[in-house]
Amino acid sequence: MSTQVQVSIIMPVRNEGPFLKRAIKSILVAGRAVESFEVIVVDGMSDDDTRSVVEELRQEDDRILLLENPSRTVPHAMNIGIRAASSDVIVRVDGHAEVYPDFLEKSLSVLAAHPECACVGGPLESVDLDEGSAAISLAMGSRFGVGNARFRTGGEEGYVDTLAFGAYRTSDLYAVGLFDEDLVRNQDDELNFRLTSAGRKIWFTPDIRSRYFVRSSLPKLYRQYFQYGYWKVYVNRKHGQFTNLRQLVPPLLVVSIALLALSAPFVAAARVLLAVELFAYLAAAFFFASRLTTETRVQFAVVKAFITLHMSYGLGYLAGVRDFLLLRRPPGTGATELSR
Repeated sequence: MSTQVQVSIIMPVRNEGPFLKRAIKSILVAGRAVESFEVIVVDGMSDDDTRSVVEELRQEDDRILLLENPSRTVPHAMNIGIRAASSDVIVRVDGHAEVYPDFLEKSLSVLAAHPECACVGGPLESVDLDEGSAAISLAMGSRFGVGNARFRTGGEEGYVDTLAFGAYRTSDLYAVGLFDEDLVRNQDDELNFRLTSAGRKIWFTPDIRSRYFVRSSLPKLYRQYFQYGYWKVYVNRKHGQFTNLRQLVPPLLVVSIALLALSAPFVAAARVLLAVELFAYLAAAFFFASRLTTETRVQFAVVKAFITLHMSYGLGYLAGVRDFLLLRRPPGTGATELSR
């Protein structure tokens, strides 16, 4: 094997013991298609068997490196890994994921074919672990659930504003200042926004494939998307503009329902409009759920996942407006806690 590392896979993890072995093994399989690579696992002070899993695998393959992340958040982990990397290409893969055997080969070949791009990547295939996560998986793969984010819903190849598990040129990462370590969520989106603002491109292709094991309960999904909405406002304030328009839909939905509900006891027109809005939303939710599954019981579960996605993101966004824009105060405790 050549001593020159061509690609560094960085894995920001914390308490991923049940999934981490299969994640790393999938990377090792994918690594057979490239000349040389390294896997840098950056652990956020796990208190499960995450570290022992990594140490066990390191005994079998010395291309696996284990580093510590005392700050525990993903952007800190990514920056620790990037600074320790010895390659021109950086790829993020989470401990809750698996990559396909041609993942690294495709990533490198597509990156080479697009010199105008700082980053290339593909769709995340949502994988359910049980009945609860099955509905969440379907909802997160629907345009009604998550908008036009192609890395979630799939689609044709082309330029996009963001994606997940991308292959980045290391030089581009350093050019824009690496990951923003103040962010608990939305660090990929914010980094990609800086890259595109600097004139670089991001390319999506369905050929670069990975799988992500989704959260298994609605409360966990709620916390995850509440944080997404909350930290999106921080990103907006940092850059003085909206990074994309789809982020506004959930908070506008929440605000309109709340205003109509508050007015309904006093204004007849508000009662009518509230009924129309709720009926239209639920009708749309069931319509899109019916396109995902024919089982009535699962359709109801998908609708509940849709509601959780939209309400949590919207409420999180409004909480971010309150904290970051109106009160100008630091992030709340609940918005910095892990949601896995």
